[in-house]
Amino acid sequence: MLLRLCFAFTVFTFIVAPIPAWAKSPVNKNWRGLAIKGYDSVAYFILGKPVEGKKEFEYKWQDARWRFANEDHLNLFKSDPEKYAPQYGGY
Repeated sequence: MLLRLCFAFTVFTFIVAPIPAWAKSPVNKNWRGLAIKGYDSVAYFILGKPVEGKKEFEYKWQDARWRFANEDHLNLFKSDPEKYAPQYGGY
């Protein structure tokens, strides 16, 4: 009985307990770390259509890299990221 208890404790300690460390990022991103595949999230609100973001207008927020078509969109996002980011982290 004691051996089973020790085994169960060992399994829990090394396999089950660390699982929260594997939790998903708060933002859905691709393998390169880009949110919404590098598209400008502000453009969806301002222009009503998808616009590809540019590397020179990049901003890191919520463990993801966000790209924007121009500096104005970048500044709008910086001022209120929650307003322009996809709901539920894009999941």
